[in-house]
Amino acid sequence: MDDAEQRQADPGSRTFWTWWAAGTTSAAGSAVGAVALPLTALTVLDATPLQLGVVAAASYVAWIVIGLPAGVVVQRLPLRGLQVGADLARAVAVASVPLAWWWGHLTITHLVVTALVLSFASVLFDVASSTFLPSIVSRDQLEARNSLTSATHATTQLGGPSAGGLLVQALGAVPTLLVDTASYVVSAALLRSLPARSVEAPGQWPPVRAMIRQGWAFVAHHPVMGPAMWAATAVNFVCGAQLALYPLYLVRELDAPTGLVGVLLAVEGIGSLVGAALTTRITAHLGTARACLLASVVATAGALLIPWGTGGAAYLAFCVGNLVFAAGTVIMSVTTRTYRQVASPPDMLSRVMATVRFVSWGAIPLGGVIAGAVAEVSGARATLLLFAGATVVAPLVLVLSPVRRLRDLTDHESTRTSTTDTAGSDPRQ
Repeated sequence: MDDAEQRQADPGSRTFWTWWAAGTTSAAGSAVGAVALPLTALTVLDATPLQLGVVAAASYVAWIVIGLPAGVVVQRLPLRGLQVGADLARAVAVASVPLAWWWGHLTITHLVVTALVLSFASVLFDVASSTFLPSIVSRDQLEARNSLTSATHATTQLGGPSAGGLLVQALGAVPTLLVDTASYVVSAALLRSLPARSVEAPGQWPPVRAMIRQGWAFVAHHPVMGPAMWAATAVNFVCGAQLALYPLYLVRELDAPTGLVGVLLAVEGIGSLVGAALTTRITAHLGTARACLLASVVATAGALLIPWGTGGAAYLAFCVGNLVFAAGTVIMSVTTRTYRQVASPPDMLSRVMATVRFVSWGAIPLGGVIAGAVAEVSGARATLLLFAGATVVAPLVLVLSPVRRLRDLTDHESTRTSTTDTAGSDPRQ
């Protein structure tokens, strides 16, 4: 089946739903594992705060280390085989923890190595997954399917940690990791059932660095993708600060009870679901470019509202602000991700996706570290307000770009140029 035929495939086909089920299963397991792994360090190995920080950092470091090369790796290897291999690597890594525990040899170092394997395998899996989707979904359904995947991600992030906490309470932290292991095995089996395709590779691939530079240059100099990437980076930088400071702000500055903290934090997932559900309606009415610009303004307003008020008013401001910020962020994410999948030359797509994620997702741990240092001096509330002000960069970047003159992102002439220059290229499964 060639690329044109794939893009005409029924979006409700078995292939799409199998792909979706595999990603959903592994994401749900990851959400459970994200609770069980640090609790294993804390309750089983009596880890220190520094050791817990190292385990957490190991879970994010891969985007910084291989974020850019991941696009080249994904382009050179069969997509289906790469995703199956990433799932199996994650399954083996997680399964090794219960085995080491049962044998009496579990250490913090073992957990750090496990987190590193999960991190590196997840980077490759995510880039491959986002590259594969445009080959199985027709162009006019791509935004709706991206909205569905965003809503699914929000749902797993809402229910996964809660389920993980209940499982840890019922089974213990280490046995709960077997649930994560099983999710990766199921995902690998589902992906393995998809039909494989053979695609001719060039006689000799260009050097890796040259391919990375080409992908970087394409995104950075693109009149629409470039500004969209920097807008996303500004938002994710603030997200990193929020992830680092929310528990501190709620517990120490608002004196929120422990049980209430979980409820307040869950509002973000609700906002993500709302944003994902509304994206296609908003873009149909306003156009994707206008919707993206409006969403960036909405996200900024939400971020500025979060750290205001005292007592009950502060809880309300936190909930409303978090919901609005998350909804705006998801709408931005879905519209710009769909545009990249449509407007990128097929033979560049994996490198485009990897470049954007390297820059924008790399801002998350950076924002967390800087926010933590600033909060040592200024306190959590003042730091959250300061970083919320940085969100203004997102709509500012878009307003200063060609995006402000467009109704839809695809209206820009660069879209037609990019897709026709390399027509006929086929992402590999």
